[in-house]
Amino acid sequence: MDQLNWKELEQIPIPEGLSERLSTKIDQWEQQEKSQQRAKRRRLFAHVVRPAAIAASIVLVFGVGFHLLRQDKYQNLAEQDTYQDPIKAQQEAQRALTLLAVNLNRGLGHLEKAKALSDKTEQTLNEQLNTLK
Repeated sequence: MDQLNWKELEQIPIPEGLSERLSTKIDQWEQQEKSQQRAKRRRLFAHVVRPAAIAASIVLVFGVGFHLLRQDKYQNLAEQDTYQDPIKAQQEAQRALTLLAVNLNRGLGHLEKAKALSDKTEQTLNEQLNTLK
């Protein structure tokens, strides 16, 4: 029975231009499907971006407000003198500068050692290169 059906189907004439019309129709369906997918993505993007933008705006407003409130508090503290006694202020400044000088000298000592080692390495390398010539 299957063979009969196939034989009968093969005998039916195919209208002219049928394959072109089918191809065109399939292309139209694909275009419609793509445009529908793009529209879905746009809607999804809009649904995600709007709440994120609103949340970011709220965070920004609170952040600026918090900063301004804190700035007033710290500005009042900065206007006050740290030490009322000028002699004590001078002593603290000298102590801080001495600490800075000690640490700076210690760092320069390490730097000098590193430079000496670098010079020695460079000298050895130059000797080896001159030997190769």
